[in-house]
Amino acid sequence: MAGLSAEQRNDYYLQEATRTGIHRPILAALFAAQQRPSLNDRDTGLGISPANRIPLEQVSTFAQQVQYAANTIRSMTRKLIDQGWQRDDLWNVEQGCYTDRFVMTIANGYVPPVSEFDAARLEPSDEETLLQAYQESWIADCKTAGLPASLGFVEAGLLQFVSEVPRYYFGISYQRQALQEACRIWHQCNDWRSAQAILLNRESTDPTLEALAVEALDAPLLQAIQHYGADYAGYPAQREALLRLVQWWTQSPDRETAIKMLEFPSAEMNIRVLDPALMAFVQRLPQSYEGKGEQRNALTETYRFWYGLDSRGTALQELGVDAQTLTASHPNRAALLAVASQLDRSLLEFVKQIPVLYQELESQREALIRLVQLWQGLDSRDQVLQGLLDQCRRLETARRDSIDAMPKPEPWLPAPRPTQWNPTNLQLYASIIENGSLTWAEATRGGLYRPTNQSAVEAIVRMAGLAQQVCDRLGRPLAIVRWYEPMPTGTSPASRGRFAIGDAITFYCDGLTGDQLYRALDPWWRGGLGRYRDHPYLCYLDGHSDRSRWLQ
Repeated sequence: MAGLSAEQRNDYYLQEATRTGIHRPILAALFAAQQRPSLNDRDTGLGISPANRIPLEQVSTFAQQVQYAANTIRSMTRKLIDQGWQRDDLWNVEQGCYTDRFVMTIANGYVPPVSEFDAARLEPSDEETLLQAYQESWIADCKTAGLPASLGFVEAGLLQFVSEVPRYYFGISYQRQALQEACRIWHQCNDWRSAQAILLNRESTDPTLEALAVEALDAPLLQAIQHYGADYAGYPAQREALLRLVQWWTQSPDRETAIKMLEFPSAEMNIRVLDPALMAFVQRLPQSYEGKGEQRNALTETYRFWYGLDSRGTALQELGVDAQTLTASHPNRAALLAVASQLDRSLLEFVKQIPVLYQELESQREALIRLVQLWQGLDSRDQVLQGLLDQCRRLETARRDSIDAMPKPEPWLPAPRPTQWNPTNLQLYASIIENGSLTWAEATRGGLYRPTNQSAVEAIVRMAGLAQQVCDRLGRPLAIVRWYEPMPTGTSPASRGRFAIGDAITFYCDGLTGDQLYRALDPWWRGGLGRYRDHPYLCYLDGHSDRSRWLQ
């Protein structure tokens, strides 16, 4: 059994660094510098040994080594602060990382006090090796994230961001979770329940903590966040707590992206959070449409705003309606009813298309906000936004069968099948050949690799016809693993073979081995046919004119 990959190790580093409020690269550096002890999962550790109440079996896997290494760095940091270390002794503000002095202190090893039950012994390591590994890991993170050379702006950005949080707090779940995470890391707790007890000045075993409604915590959380800003001294756990607040509040994918946002800090809510509520409103609208004049007017105005048309008359014309019939001084009742019926059909068809057409453009969002305002007869845009926020909160907690739950998205009927496929008219879930079973989604890996020229399209269509013969002969569908994959710029043509052309597939069939598939196809298949030693259920086909056979 092989050890963990670099990506798997890094995931453990991220989890434990986030939990404990330490800087992730120090864990990667400890692994690089220590390479001991040998572990039960055939990996090597971060130099963590048993101590106090922690026995050997609790530090015998890589995950456990990372967990206790993070705990130990946190314990060590607390002890140094108690001994009088200041922010600048621990943290290089300009470079955004631990100081050389602190890293070298870590290299000297650490034995936790007997009162600390979650920290273990850290064995000494070579100072220069640890420092170099730490700097290389952090520099790599900075390059990957595109961080600027100087990170001196982070401290001021954090404090400004925190000062704006109470103003923009609307009780949405991700905002509340951001406050909870900041509170947990600030107080150096491993879980929210322990932090909640500190926040409310109770014992963590107090059973009433579980009974508290989440909204009851909003006021103490916001008050605590304001105190954090006032009490901020730049210690690592404090900084990581506020960075975590920024990351979760802005819904950033990682810590480094949150750092970049602090160049121009703002806690103002991104209006995109309202999009689910807007889509829910739109999806429910056809069921509530009664053909009333004000409803028809609201939808017509939305259509006009959506497409940027200059007048209501132009909108009606685009909707296929004779505006003169609607505005005639002495209208023919039958003609008026016919026009109104046509307008209703066109408007509802437009409404059903909105979830598919919506691209989060500001003009589209404003058109939908205006729709809600007109439909509900609200006086101002602010009332609409508040109502949408309330709807967002209900969407977060609604049971799936509740009236407040997000409606299930409805599939949009595609355009009619074209007479000939080309790069601009491909329909992902349409069969490539008429009445065939293989789709463009399978050929292009769900649209990830879309052909850009007609030659590739025709090669895929030709291969789909041949592969359909395989399906018919085998009497079962092909599960496509690989089909069309264009070559990246600068790639050798030999590296992707016929996959780059579009007339090769790797596939499997449930219940059959690659050898079975190979032998069933070998007598009659005229192109390339192959199988894989290391992947016994896969089979390869290509539509090349030369008959070839191989075992790879």
